[in-house]
Amino acid sequence: MDLFALIRHRRSVRKYEDRQIPREDLERIIEAGLYAPNAGGGQRSIIVALRDPKLTETVGKMNLAKLDRSRLSSNFVSKEQPSIIDDPTIKSGFYGAPTVCIIFAQSNFLYSIPDAFCCAENMVLAATELGISSCIIARGEETFDSDYGHKLMHEWNVPPGYIARCFVLLGYCSGDYPTIKPRKTGRVNIIESTTL
Repeated sequence: MDLFALIRHRRSVRKYEDRQIPREDLERIIEAGLYAPNAGGGQRSIIVALRDPKLTETVGKMNLAKLDRSRLSSNFVSKEQPSIIDDPTIKSGFYGAPTVCIIFAQSNFLYSIPDAFCCAENMVLAATELGISSCIIARGEETFDSDYGHKLMHEWNVPPGYIARCFVLLGYCSGDYPTIKPRKTGRVNIIESTTL
């Protein structure tokens, strides 16, 4: 698919079939993340991929447990792919995705958040190219802020001083693939030249 068509086609999916993605496709998606732009070429982000349904559900609940709903935008997100903003009865921040990639980055590095989200963007575009649905989820910082969370990070060989910045959900869309939302106007201003 042409890159611009791919970008226009990609959607955030929050309803997944109970079907795992192929391991080879996951490895290709992760590789795309590893080639994302990163500050100073430091390649600091670490990706941990979860493919165990019980574990992804547990971590998804941990992700949602410390959510402060008062900090959410009151905007409606989607009727066809409801988010936790739309439906407070949703119990997992991962929406039942069969594979979840966690992007960890150094907690004290100024550019760790942009690095992680560049990694995530590459991953969701690669997933779309492979016919796999995806969604980027934030709220990483609080997810592992517990004894159990620290235990998991230790088991996964995440070095001290690292923090979860975001998640990439991967799976196959349950139901119809979301339609495109019209782009809001007034979001671009191109300055050709100026006299200061």
